[in-house]
Amino acid sequence: MHDDRTLVEARLRRVLDERVRPAVYPESVPLEVAVWHAPGEPVPVAEGLAADVEPITVGSRWGAPWGTSWFRVTGTVPEAWAGRTVEAVLDLGFDENMPGFQCEGLVYRPDGTPVKGLNPRNQWVRIGAPVEGGEEVRLHVEAASNPVVMDYRPFTPTPLGDLETAGSDPQYTLARMDLAVLDETVWHLVTDLEVLGELMAELPVDSPRRWEILRAVERALDAVDLQDVNGTAERARSLLTDVLAAPAVPSAHRISAVGHAHIDSAWLWPLRETVRKVARTAANMTALLDDEPDFVFAMSQAQQWAWIKEHRPEVWARVKKAVADGRFVPAGGMWVESDTNMPGSEAMARQFVHGKRFFLDEFGVENDEAWLPDTFGFAAGLPQIIKAAGSTYLLTQKISWSRTNSFPHHTFRWEGIDGTRIFTHFPPVDTYNCSMRGAEIAHAVRNFKDKGTARHSLAPTGWGDGGGGTTREMVAKAARLHDLEGSATVTWETPSAFFAKAAAENPEPPVWVGELYLELHRATLTSQAGTKQGNRRSEHLLREAELWAATAAVRTGFPYPYADLDQIWKTVLLHQFHDILPGSSIAWVHREARATYARIADELNAIIDAAQRALAGEGGVPLVFNAAPHTRAGVPAGGARTAEAPGRTTHTRRPDGGHLLDNGLLRVGVDARGLVDSAVDLATGRETIAPGRTGNLLQLHQDLPNMWDAWDVDEFYRNTVTDLTDADEVAPGDDDASVRIVRTFGDSRVTQVLSLPPGEKRLVVDTEVDWHETEKFLKLAFPLDLHTDRYASETQFGHFFRPTHTNTSWEAAKFEACNHRFVHLQEPDWGVAVVNDGTYGHDVTRTVRTDGGTTTTVRVSLLRAPRFPDPETDQGVHRFRHALVPGASVGDAVREGWRINLPERRLDGAAEVAPLVGVDRDSVVVTAVKLADDGSGDVVVRFHEAHGARARATLTAGFPVAGVEVTDLLERPLADTAPPAVDDGRIAVRLRPFELRTLRLKRA
Repeated sequence: MHDDRTLVEARLRRVLDERVRPAVYPESVPLEVAVWHAPGEPVPVAEGLAADVEPITVGSRWGAPWGTSWFRVTGTVPEAWAGRTVEAVLDLGFDENMPGFQCEGLVYRPDGTPVKGLNPRNQWVRIGAPVEGGEEVRLHVEAASNPVVMDYRPFTPTPLGDLETAGSDPQYTLARMDLAVLDETVWHLVTDLEVLGELMAELPVDSPRRWEILRAVERALDAVDLQDVNGTAERARSLLTDVLAAPAVPSAHRISAVGHAHIDSAWLWPLRETVRKVARTAANMTALLDDEPDFVFAMSQAQQWAWIKEHRPEVWARVKKAVADGRFVPAGGMWVESDTNMPGSEAMARQFVHGKRFFLDEFGVENDEAWLPDTFGFAAGLPQIIKAAGSTYLLTQKISWSRTNSFPHHTFRWEGIDGTRIFTHFPPVDTYNCSMRGAEIAHAVRNFKDKGTARHSLAPTGWGDGGGGTTREMVAKAARLHDLEGSATVTWETPSAFFAKAAAENPEPPVWVGELYLELHRATLTSQAGTKQGNRRSEHLLREAELWAATAAVRTGFPYPYADLDQIWKTVLLHQFHDILPGSSIAWVHREARATYARIADELNAIIDAAQRALAGEGGVPLVFNAAPHTRAGVPAGGARTAEAPGRTTHTRRPDGGHLLDNGLLRVGVDARGLVDSAVDLATGRETIAPGRTGNLLQLHQDLPNMWDAWDVDEFYRNTVTDLTDADEVAPGDDDASVRIVRTFGDSRVTQVLSLPPGEKRLVVDTEVDWHETEKFLKLAFPLDLHTDRYASETQFGHFFRPTHTNTSWEAAKFEACNHRFVHLQEPDWGVAVVNDGTYGHDVTRTVRTDGGTTTTVRVSLLRAPRFPDPETDQGVHRFRHALVPGASVGDAVREGWRINLPERRLDGAAEVAPLVGVDRDSVVVTAVKLADDGSGDVVVRFHEAHGARARATLTAGFPVAGVEVTDLLERPLADTAPPAVDDGRIAVRLRPFELRTLRLKRA
């Protein structure tokens, strides 16, 4: 037989595009359309429905950037359509290639009842099936004219990312507003032909099944009268019945489809628009659930559920019913799908506390899985947190975006820093926006790395990023793929059902130890410095507020601000979403974030001040409040007293024009350029700075990644570097313990103060940058005379080791990495820490000198200047604080990291304040002291082993204790864990390396 395969395939494409799809709506009549353009921000539904409208016609331009227009569409169903299915086809000017990234709408009935959402792949509203004829149609559309920020030329700088710069030019052209007859036979024929055509294209050319499908499709196309598609569609469908009925082979891969709409809580749109995106998507999905009995939809991010409850109660009622039916499924158990690299220990825990508690309180549902398909890599401390929250599984997809190495598993156990292992699935479909295309399904089968030991994978199915969700077309395709020869089988299932099957068939999957590093989007550790500093400061202020408020509540009856703290935590957690904290959202998002963090700081400082005043009482005793988890200057952790005198620092001028600072612990030399050429640990005589090199070196790189400007830094940025060594001023600072340096470069200015505090073995580096560069990357370098093949970075509830070498492609790919408060490098008997108060990105490299010694250079990432999606990223003044700590053990690094982030507070009072809870071992770090969330008055203490070794410690309560419970993160007793004994307020604990524990202390 002659090979006419390409001829038939080309025929199928053209007939589908030009004849069959256009016949889905064979008859239509125009609707009358009128519009009201809201003058400012979105208005309540009642106001939009009642607004005075003006006529508008198809073809008219509408919609200023970020505006809201209320369309009213009216019409009458023709009598001749009686007995047929009729829909309103409402095209606001959509580009079907941009679902979630364009204008959108939510359709209401005149009484305010929401019907469904409109987006580029979902433009229909069912009027009747069948209609009687003569029905009056009246619908209202709340249309959002969200501008296209990322167009067909992505990453092009645009002012559209902020209401203040976007202008007022209309963005869209009203395209179609019709009542139309839906020919369901033709609609099904389209789906039949799409499924078979897509499957056929994925089968081997020499496969008999491919040729069977080809011939069946050819016969169906022959049966279609191109001048009467509607009259011949049924005959064409009948010729496809046999090939669609052929069952899958017993060994076929099995896909659990989960209806899904990955909605970024903010990205190329502001938070307020996400509130509406979620409502539109939820309205669509509840409507689809009504129509499709096998369909199941899962939605993560408790914050988004809370938005529906608060802002769209009508949609919320439908959602609650669907949840009760078990088909609209709360997923993930987190407040948002957060970044997991940068959030601190307690914040990462609270993501699960607030997320899981919301779903428990609202629906009585507890999630077994963490659901993070789009997060930019996963910190090594996360498995323990997932387990401590009472969850068992993790789903992610983003690791498929790695550019250098292909991750070797799709189902595996992920082991964290403490040894906790979490059953993890990474869908081989390689998208969280699966649309049930044949290419996606076939890719999942070919790509699945666990063949032979497992055959199940998950496919999150539906339009996401900007929302929309699953479409009826996807559901129809899934129905045909449920049991179809040549394809994986597809079944709609909940995430928990999938994980139960996957774990049962693969009880001993392979193990991956350590972080799940994404070999992409590394610059998200640095972009939008103000947002990152706001997050770090908020986390530590929350620690202080809870600590002092709990202490004051127990000691003085101070009213513990439960509601205020709850709301502030939720706001901070929201801003840890994986496009806000990483700095990859539009300018509007980050402008609002900076203002929000400033407001939060004021609110938390007010709580802290009120609690400390209640504790201090009236008097003239100078008190220092120490919120850090270690004693400093004689002030105990979590207590207040008069601090010990710190000693003094001497400052002398060197003959070469430089400066010498000495406090008896550390001697630091600063040359005439303001660079640190010596830092001697006086206890050992050890020099910190590598020979011939200088620290406190600012380095400037050209930084234009190949794509994803705010997200990426490509390794070639290192090929060119400018050392900023010229100084405008190097002079003594405002006190004897400091040196002030001023530099200018490009259009920017840096002012630094190097200080050596009395009694402390650390050089503090305060850096103020008035930053006005474009597409540049600013680093702060410390070249160390230290030989090591690995270094430690702080992560949640511990630290994680990374290599300093690049033996393999896996190591070379980690050329930019994340730390929390410190990085620590160590030879067996001596180490160095670099600590910070609000930066995350860094790199560590090593070279061997001609003298045979090793120079290991730590570089802190300070600022970037990408132009997309925010063309003014980070322009303006920024302040950073770092400290170089010579002679530091890892315990010193832990202590100094906390110290730089929790400066002491001073207040005069009546007498010292004893800690509410104390611990007698520095390696056991208390991360939270608070009152229990249930209002019982119990004191909750969370702590962990921080040095990476086993620890025995005694926890001492500074109040009468009636009993102790070991709890999960949600403060629920652990049934399989015996409570520790209490002896006069003392509780003995034993911890494994990096083990996390939560105790609930009942007050007597």
